[in-house]
Amino acid sequence: MERLGTGIRAGRLLPAEYESNFSDLHPRLDKHEALVAADRCYFCYDAPCMAACPTSIDIPLFIRQIATGNPMGSAKTIFDQNILGGMCARVCPTEDLCEQACVRNTAEERPVEIGRLQRYATDTAMQADKQFYSRAASSGKKIAVVGAGPAGLAAAHRLAVKGHDVVIYDGKAKSGGLNEYGIATYKAVDDFAQKEVDYVLAIGGIEVRHDQQLGRDFSLADLQSQYDAVFIGIGLAGVNALRVEGESLPGVDDAVDFIAGLRQATDKGEVAIGRRVVVLGGGMTAIDAAVQAKLLGAEEVTICYRRGKEHMNASEFEQDLATSKGVIIRHWLAPKSILAQDGKVAAIEVEYTKLVDGRLSTTGETGVIAADQIFKAIGQTFAASGLGALRMESGRIAIDAEGKTSLDGVWAGGDCVFGGDDLTVSAVAQGRDAAESINRMLAAGSQPTVAVA
Repeated sequence: MERLGTGIRAGRLLPAEYESNFSDLHPRLDKHEALVAADRCYFCYDAPCMAACPTSIDIPLFIRQIATGNPMGSAKTIFDQNILGGMCARVCPTEDLCEQACVRNTAEERPVEIGRLQRYATDTAMQADKQFYSRAASSGKKIAVVGAGPAGLAAAHRLAVKGHDVVIYDGKAKSGGLNEYGIATYKAVDDFAQKEVDYVLAIGGIEVRHDQQLGRDFSLADLQSQYDAVFIGIGLAGVNALRVEGESLPGVDDAVDFIAGLRQATDKGEVAIGRRVVVLGGGMTAIDAAVQAKLLGAEEVTICYRRGKEHMNASEFEQDLATSKGVIIRHWLAPKSILAQDGKVAAIEVEYTKLVDGRLSTTGETGVIAADQIFKAIGQTFAASGLGALRMESGRIAIDAEGKTSLDGVWAGGDCVFGGDDLTVSAVAQGRDAAESINRMLAAGSQPTVAVA
């Protein structure tokens, strides 16, 4: 541990250690492993796993196709419902969705490995560059998509298949949204996010304009005047503040920025990390930041969450992954202040919490945890301008069941809409369904109607 040193610095590990630490979390199944895993499926009628999938993939069918030696057919079954099925196979909380619903849990307390089987099929097709879809005859219609994340890409692909021309505007230098900038590096290695973007765009008819930000470079009104329809899938750009003393000290950083920077780093050894790191939050972002801090060589990493284990948004699998990497998870602690030494973070003062009549309350008892780096992972907020009179609800865009907003010809989906659950797979479903709604409107040749009062 002597080489770790104090403070925030890069190069805490040897090059080979970085390579090992950031290798694929769940390597792809080989053919034999896939056949064995597929053979465990009961191929249920009215399968509960399918009902638990936000994109309603026919899971028993795609697994049967693998079992019968048809991974290409399996991939098409997946892509028919979820064109980003490759990334979803890597990042979906399957343990809380399809695999939790698997009837094998009752018989053996171990579900069919649906996520890894989905990856086997989709990887097989993508590596062969097998395209299952071709564009319909040109409709002469043009649609703007704001945001090149999961929702926007899913919408653009489905619209392109229908014969419409699509222009995607994105504020980042790369497409992919959270798939490119917001997930742990070890969940999608080998630049998979960009490979998937390329696969989706290969349908044709989709133009992507990067470094184009809504409210800065154009407004929603601009798009409405230029396009036949608009889809908004801009995600969440704001980060909640701690609102405690010391929050602005050097060494207090947003976890989402840390994760994004690490994903874009060509050399993990150049990413600086503290010796003692504290992560504040209880969701997937907190887990991803904490685990990767440990993998970068931090000696002590502690997650502080203001409620109990059962209240954490991160799945039990992810919590167990963190602890297996040496991350300490402490519950019922809220940040009170950040303490400094020589103008830098030295520790965090926390206050114990409890539930009183169902509401969170502090106990008055405090403690101090030594830290030279603190990551905030306490949730993101919707932050955008240039939306005009678009109706909002609880700080996000209000939509109806088809994704229509309160403005004529404008749809929305993904994390930016009210009622979403902030999952890649849900964003894909909303983008896909909004595209179908847009296509119905355009095919009917009718003027769009206001859907949300």
